[in-house]
Amino acid sequence: MKLDRGRAALAVIDVQEAFRPAVLDFERVAANVGVLVQGARILGLPVIVTEQYPKGLGDTVPEVAAYLDGIDRLEKTTFSAVGAEGFPAALADVRDQVMVCGIEAHVCVNQTVEDLLATGREVHVVGDAVTSRTPANRDLGLQKMEQSGATLTSVETALFELLREAGTPEFKEIQKLIK
Repeated sequence: MKLDRGRAALAVIDVQEAFRPAVLDFERVAANVGVLVQGARILGLPVIVTEQYPKGLGDTVPEVAAYLDGIDRLEKTTFSAVGAEGFPAALADVRDQVMVCGIEAHVCVNQTVEDLLATGREVHVVGDAVTSRTPANRDLGLQKMEQSGATLTSVETALFELLREAGTPEFKEIQKLIK
């Protein structure tokens, strides 16, 4: 189940300012999400970004927002991003693989993954770009998603699967992101 750039999309779930003081390893996760977004854009993948109740939880953090030029953020109050207006249309029927990252592993990320799996899509959860308030909830969320049929991956694994080979202009750009 390798990721394929012609089939894949990236879903960034609720990487918002209010979570900064509350969740585990926020700085590392936000940086990893930023790298993933940059890599997805270099590779021409659709990127879908959600914000859970932004009036209360704030905007997408600058570490990620800096790479979202031209990408609308979908506002939601449902826990699953699939319930956000515009989310299903943003995937289009040709995208049957979805990489998912964001906050919180055991709530919004988990429910999004479960709903995507229910649509028959192949879901890759980028574990080093997912977090929760506690290690137990993060681990539980990742375990639950994997048991439901999602594939756990990492930023580097995902990007190199999508690249497939070295020596391309995209490889050089992504290599700079990961170093």
